[in-house]
Amino acid sequence: MTLKAGSILEGTVVNITSFGAFVEVDGQTGLVHISEVSNNYVKDIREYLKEKDKVKVKVISIDEKGKISLSMKQAEPQQKKSSRPIEIDWNKEKTKKNNNDGNFEDRISKFLKDSEERFQDLKRHKDSRSKGYKKNLS
Repeated sequence: MTLKAGSILEGTVVNITSFGAFVEVDGQTGLVHISEVSNNYVKDIREYLKEKDKVKVKVISIDEKGKISLSMKQAEPQQKKSSRPIEIDWNKEKTKKNNNDGNFEDRISKFLKDSEERFQDLKRHKDSRSKGYKKNLS
């Protein structure tokens, strides 16, 4: 069988590099670039593949020199996206926001009170430290 673009075949991983994996299909070797391994970001290809793994690949292209570009992620069936929009319960969202320790004014009042208490504690601490030291003006 001759390879042609668009074909989905099963192959065997024969070598792994930092930039992709070489896969043998129908007696020929092609490259699955690291960006074509998974729909997720692949930092280390060895987390996804190892030599002698059987993988399903799609032939992306074959150039004039005979180099074969393969893809694992395109060989997998695409998950259908729903044509319906996602429904959001806006009333539920409003109650979530309103249950965050009261309304805006209450939260501001609480923040100002906490800030004032912390400032007073800091001021007392600073004053108590400075009382222990006396400058010698001689």
